[in-house]
Amino acid sequence: MEFLVQIAVALPHDMPEERQRELRAAELAAGQHLLSRGTIQRIWRVPGTSGNLAIWRAVDADELHRAISSLPLFPWLTVSVQALASHPVEERHDD
Repeated sequence: MEFLVQIAVALPHDMPEERQRELRAAELAAGQHLLSRGTIQRIWRVPGTSGNLAIWRAVDADELHRAISSLPLFPWLTVSVQALASHPVEERHDD
């Protein structure tokens, strides 16, 4: 299944800068790993924010949740998920 996932990041203002850098580096590595595995299919930055919009692939919603909750920044994320279905226009495109 494919899912449209929007993520907003809100780290606490009183979190030390060093801890923020560590978490962001770990998040980048985790995201690159998910991308290399094909869990994240495409990802875009939302301009003017530290959030992103991405197409994720998972067998089901439970697998998707495990992948998202594995992110180091998960405790500070607001996540919106929409399951995606095939569209007839695209299905006929291969003719």
